[in-house]
Amino acid sequence: MTSALDLAVWSSAFAMIAEEMGSVLIRGALSPNIRERRDASCALFDAEGRMIAQAAHIPVHLGALPEAVRAVRARAPQPGDVFLLNSPWAGGSHLPDLTMVEAIALDGVIVGYTVVRAHHADVGGMSPGSMPQGATELVQEGLVLPPVRLVRGGVMDEELFALVLANVRTPEERRGDLAAQRASCAAGAAGWRALIARHGRAVVEQAGASLLEYAERRAVARLAPLDGASGVAEDFLEGDGVSDREVPLRVALRVAEGRLHLDFAGTSPMVAGNVNCPIQVTRAAALFVLRALLDDDVPTNEGIARAIAITTPDDCCVAAKAPAAVAAGNVEMSQRITDLLFAALAGAGVEVPAQGQGTMNNVTFGGRGWTFYETLGGGQGASAKGPGPSGVHVGMSNTRNTPIEALEHAYPIVIERYALRDGSGGAGRHRGGDGIVRRYRVLEPCTVTLLTERRARAPKGAQGGAAGAVGENLLNGERLPAKCRRDLKAGDVLEIRTPGGGGWGEPLEDGRGR
Repeated sequence: MTSALDLAVWSSAFAMIAEEMGSVLIRGALSPNIRERRDASCALFDAEGRMIAQAAHIPVHLGALPEAVRAVRARAPQPGDVFLLNSPWAGGSHLPDLTMVEAIALDGVIVGYTVVRAHHADVGGMSPGSMPQGATELVQEGLVLPPVRLVRGGVMDEELFALVLANVRTPEERRGDLAAQRASCAAGAAGWRALIARHGRAVVEQAGASLLEYAERRAVARLAPLDGASGVAEDFLEGDGVSDREVPLRVALRVAEGRLHLDFAGTSPMVAGNVNCPIQVTRAAALFVLRALLDDDVPTNEGIARAIAITTPDDCCVAAKAPAAVAAGNVEMSQRITDLLFAALAGAGVEVPAQGQGTMNNVTFGGRGWTFYETLGGGQGASAKGPGPSGVHVGMSNTRNTPIEALEHAYPIVIERYALRDGSGGAGRHRGGDGIVRRYRVLEPCTVTLLTERRARAPKGAQGGAAGAVGENLLNGERLPAKCRRDLKAGDVLEIRTPGGGGWGEPLEDGRGR
């Protein structure tokens, strides 16, 4: 199966199964974070545990899923089993991202796997919303699940399900979201079996293998002209949530024989706070960056990852090991790794945009019987092609915003202002995108936790463009740290001003772009 037409048809067939899984999940979910923001991802794996298709969902989820499927396969799944996991030491990203994996059964054998990862608004732990500031061990962040059989041979383990729900603050919402994940996996399994019924198992398996090889060839071909190119970059995180000391990150990038080699020597060891990330999150960032260099028609599957080789020091913060806390690593460290890799590519002579906001601006509220989590968009960096988009999620995030109506209907919060942050994008021949302003008034006592970045180090411009504005966190008009937790009383007002993107190129003489 080598013709371009055959490959395109099969790529679409597999991808549409994953997209249908996403539609089922969104229609069935209870929480606004999944139903409205679509903070979830779906993918399809073959019988050998290789990701052959994904929906256009969240990069930090999707690039890390292969590790989760490998962990499930190590548990000797049986046809019809459904596993649940979130442990970062078994392919998870951070604990709120609950991953469900179904072993697709056909005639008594496993013919593939459907996988759904979704961010749940609470999985227990020391802080409502399970995105704590100040955690120093994974167990403080919530319930830790290695790959466990939630469904065995088609039968739900009700006792295990009850145990999970007993350890979260919002059990009914979790029940509904997990049911939606189960339905999503089942829909994907049905689609996979339908393909096999129509074309035969051997043909479908060969199509998947051919697409993996094709994606790898396209990635190698894109990198081949860069053979011998190299670049080094350094960047920093603004504290780990325990200390304000910056966390240094460094990468040496080189291209050799059509492969992208990344060496993180010089990067900080694991830190006390929870900005550490497991290696699969680092791999996800590398996959995202390489995918951004490829043409749109290249199928996004595990074949692209074959063109990437990563080396890290022992006990490095971008390859964290137990018992490290990792809640912010999945969201903030992943964004910084992305910035770091693009900067290294620029040093290797690749044209890349100016830096985007470089943070997900994580905001988590929690009160009696409710938790609410969202991330906020900001400015994207400008490029040679034009200005950066404003008010969008960039890098490893790809979520939507939470509609004001949905938020106010579900939670005791009023949004007093939601607007673009005019002028926050960096000046240049092409301006960086503007950040946003989001102002919350809480109607009852609760807590809020913020995990944010780019509050001190601004997103950089490119080719003479100016930096974007740093972000700001304000409580009743007083500035808050980038990472903090506060107890709020009824009537308190939290305002988040997200960073702008960097500008590209020097402004024109007539002042345009300034």
